Amino acid sequence: MTNQTFRIDIYSDVVCPWCYIGKRRLERALGQMKGVVQVQVHWRPFQLNPTMPTEGIDRTTYLEAKFGGREAFRQLEEQVLAVGASERIHFAFDKMRRTPNTFAAHRLIWYAQREQGQGAIVESLFRGYFEEGADIGSLPVLVDLAARSGLTAEAVERLLRGDEGTEEVKAEEAAGRRLGIRGVPYFVLDETYGISGAQPADTLMSVIETVRSGKAVIAQESIRR
Repeated sequence: MTNQTFRIDIYSDVVCPWCYIGKRRLERALGQMKGVVQVQVHWRPFQLNPTMPTEGIDRTTYLEAKFGGREAFRQLEEQVLAVGASERIHFAFDKMRRTPNTFAAHRLIWYAQREQGQGAIVESLFRGYFEEGADIGSLPVLVDLAARSGLTAEAVERLLRGDEGTEEVKAEEAAGRRLGIRGVPYFVLDETYGISGAQPADTLMSVIETVRSGKAVIAQESIRR
């Protein structure tokens, strides 16, 4: 098989609980493949609520508008809690007071890729929002979470107070929608194959191996020619 680096692009939103679960499952899959494949993971933006006001809205108001109320959402919430517990994620929905606009968070993730800290900031944002109830649409909160992940607070604040990364994030999100993505998480494996949803770790391992094997066969055929 090829020894080349295997690329995984993940289209995600940091207010999507299944994206957090998908992250954990991918980490488990890659942990079991350690030493077998070298992987580069890139996080890509996909806003679930692109028309959300910049300041976000009260979570109860949001749930009433989307689901008809908290009780209508309860069954889905219980399912997420159970799956999260199996992945050692402690969802704290009771702590969440606002549903944020996530565009600034996606700009921060874009910036973190340049600083070689994308995985850390994505983890910090997921943990902050889902386990601590942090308002990740708030600039001070984003700066704090960025600093926790190892980024420089002053640099992050300058970024978020300006417009750097705005066009780049819009372009990346548009690219995802051109791929036909309608829901997240969505994994693009080595720029050749897409798989949707928070798939189990075994499924992710199997698909990664299938894509790698196919590319290896193509490479071998090219050499023979």
